[in-house]
Amino acid sequence: MSWLKKLTSGLSKTSSRVTSSLSSLLGRSSIDAASLEDLEDALISADLGTTAAAAIAARVKSHKFDGDITAQALALALSDGLTERLESVAKQLEIDSAHQPHVVLLVGVNGSGKTTTAGKLAQQWRQEGKSVMLAAGDTFRAAAIDQLKVWGERTGTEVIAGEQGGDAAALAYQALERAKSQNTDVLIIDTAGRLQNRTELMDELAKVVRVIRKLDDSAPHDSVIVLDGTVGQNALAQVSAFQQVADVSGIIVTKLDGTAKGGVVIALADTFGLPVHAVGVGEGVDDLQPFEARDFANALAGVEQPEA
Repeated sequence: MSWLKKLTSGLSKTSSRVTSSLSSLLGRSSIDAASLEDLEDALISADLGTTAAAAIAARVKSHKFDGDITAQALALALSDGLTERLESVAKQLEIDSAHQPHVVLLVGVNGSGKTTTAGKLAQQWRQEGKSVMLAAGDTFRAAAIDQLKVWGERTGTEVIAGEQGGDAAALAYQALERAKSQNTDVLIIDTAGRLQNRTELMDELAKVVRVIRKLDDSAPHDSVIVLDGTVGQNALAQVSAFQQVADVSGIIVTKLDGTAKGGVVIALADTFGLPVHAVGVGEGVDDLQPFEARDFANALAGVEQPEA
């Protein structure tokens, strides 16, 4: 299955939440005030947030429909509004060869998919011919260390790991030392999931950042928060909290195939303006792909894709 089909299938719950509310608009020649309210409500229910929902609904209302409103014409108008909102944040996670290694720190709450994301990114960069090292900085969970080692074996990537319960900052420092000595292109540091309201855990994450900056004051070169798409608006609170301790520079959203709240990607773009690097709609290594504004908007709006 092509990525576009996977994305469309993955976002189908969100898409149907939006489009099922809009059937009353079909067959009309224009969108009236009451219908505009319906459209806004449908977008809010998909977790776009009130500001973005109002702006996109107004954009669809001002669209010049050619004849009566059909489902596909409405979907295309909605996709245009969504794309406009997303284009500025669609930015692939790129490795800067000026840094040796380019350090990518993955942060987020428990269960957001950080370890799996680390493995998938390692695989993708290895396939591009880059040398990659993984650091098992989630020292709380033996399962996370083991999971990262499995990804290491699968992708031919060296994994730096310590004992369960060890000092995460010391492990990150050791990994960066090793990556520097081996002229590794990319070091991906997985970190323990932590709730944004647990001060002592957030302090530990701040320590990881402080310690690696003793070896490279420009590191981490990307501090990426991995968000579980099923949490909806709670993702906004997570980004706010992690920004304060880890200088979050970008976003990856996973598990969009399990939710009707996929519109939160628009709310995140609207609220923070941070790059959205990639989205995930499944467990497979190819199910995490660079974020493309138009493809995502088409999938969310339910635009019918031509058969390949």
